[in-house]
Amino acid sequence: MRAQTSDSSQTSVPNSMGSFEWTNVLGVRISAVNLKSATGLIQKAIEEGKKEYVCVRDAHGVVRCQTDPELRSVHNRAFLVTPDGMPLVWALKHAGHSESGRVYGPDLMLSVFEAGSSRGVRHFIYGATAKTLEQLQARLLARFPEARIAGSYAPPFHELSQQEEADIADRINRSGADVIWVGLGSPKQELWMARMRERLEASMLIGVGAAFDFHAGLKRQAPKIIQRSGFEWAFRLLCEPRRLWRRYAVVVPAFISLSVFQRLGLRKFPIEDEVGGSSVETTNVGE
Repeated sequence: MRAQTSDSSQTSVPNSMGSFEWTNVLGVRISAVNLKSATGLIQKAIEEGKKEYVCVRDAHGVVRCQTDPELRSVHNRAFLVTPDGMPLVWALKHAGHSESGRVYGPDLMLSVFEAGSSRGVRHFIYGATAKTLEQLQARLLARFPEARIAGSYAPPFHELSQQEEADIADRINRSGADVIWVGLGSPKQELWMARMRERLEASMLIGVGAAFDFHAGLKRQAPKIIQRSGFEWAFRLLCEPRRLWRRYAVVVPAFISLSVFQRLGLRKFPIEDEVGGSSVETTNVGE
């Protein structure tokens, strides 16, 4: 089990892997990485045969972790929890990680595909619909002709039985994939990765949410300038107001207020690897 800390501030401490750091943001380990370093760490893990999973996290997910101990535990046991949203990047920079940058799910997918094309990395794509997967694979191969897509599968929308999960694990394992891209939406994809991790032979499981729809050409991404501004949520709200207005009406004020409480020391947000686990203090570095 990974080390735990009861520190409630946004401090800089070594990751259990020993090669990179993370910061406590509302009780969730956010990795101090940027797109280049995250891609490098994932590629190195594949080459070393490690078996891990990666969560791509935004402020919405961090807020959701406040009321979902299981989801929070899943994040805190991940190989990486990348800062998908600018508020998390700002939190990392405030903690002293000046080189940290946004690791947006769609960008991470392209970056890992590019890095692995010349190394023979095999990819499996899990989630979405059969039509989306068909368009996604065609576009990825057009962009990365040397990429090796070992397989894909659009799971049924109902909750999977134990036998269905066993069949899916066998199907993915037979593909020989090194990376499994999971596009089930959050929190379903994070829970799936944690639950299936020990049953899958692939080195890396990476949950990238809406990246499948973006790269398949089914949804429009916000312009880069809006992504960097921290107001991508407003762009998405304008694109899908009926679906997203309730989410952002809660998430934005909740994240801001809880972050203020943490920064001022008015509320503690301990890191716990296991649901209901006790917190153990560790030495903070980088302050």
